[in-house]
Amino acid sequence: MIPEPIQPDGRPASLRRAFLVALVLSLAVHAGVLVPWLVQVAPATVPEMRVELVPPPPPGKKPVREKGVERPPRPAHVPASPAPATPPADLAEAVPVPPSPARKPAAMAAPAAPSAEEWQLASTYKLKNSKRYRHAWGRQVRSMMGTAVEGPDQGLVRFRIEIAPDGRLARVEELWSTSEAASKLAWQAIRSLPALPPTPTGKPLVFEQTIAFLPYETGWPPSYVLDCLPERAPFKNPFAWNASSSPQPAVPEHRPPPPEGCPPDSTAESIEEEERSMQRQMDQWRWGR
Repeated sequence: MIPEPIQPDGRPASLRRAFLVALVLSLAVHAGVLVPWLVQVAPATVPEMRVELVPPPPPGKKPVREKGVERPPRPAHVPASPAPATPPADLAEAVPVPPSPARKPAAMAAPAAPSAEEWQLASTYKLKNSKRYRHAWGRQVRSMMGTAVEGPDQGLVRFRIEIAPDGRLARVEELWSTSEAASKLAWQAIRSLPALPPTPTGKPLVFEQTIAFLPYETGWPPSYVLDCLPERAPFKNPFAWNASSSPQPAVPEHRPPPPEGCPPDSTAESIEEEERSMQRQMDQWRWGR
């Protein structure tokens, strides 16, 4: 066997030939991959498509056949852009516009005036600054103001009233109002009030009253169930301390139960009163609609 010649660098000749072959193959593979990216092919030319719009044939003429295709005859002259017809200036005025259906405004009739029996009961009710008498007075004024209609005339009026012990009006002062019409009607009703019974305590009765001239509310009747309970003590901050005395622990206050014979008249709690209270809440918060 003839020994393989050795190159000057000490490596066999066959190893050198194998390296050259691998180098050539690597260059050929890379060139084949990069050539498509370097060569730009011109995009194919897309033929231009033209569309010709032909109007329909006039009535009474037959379409023309050309090379087996049925086409309508061409008109003598087709305007490039026909001018749109200009409507007459008074077209908008000539065409009547149907009126939209008008919504009927909401309205609420005035409540009935307190009866003689209700005034008699109010003239003997002394609790809560003659609470029943004050409510009857406001209801009497509202009943004389008429029907409240939705609109700019609706509103609220608040008065400060002083009634003499014999039932006469000693002083009336308007505090504020949200409607001039409601204020005017309220003053007319106050000037036309009938004779009222004496006050329950035999002393002048001073109070404030808001008259609601609204199409959805006429003034809710108060509840008299807990009127004989004592008044709550004025609020006192339990965390306030003057740093001179020993701090007192805060004791929560509990409402005592009503005493025997409370309320003193026919204002005992009933199903009807609960229904009225529930209806007032539904009207106020509108959660029942």
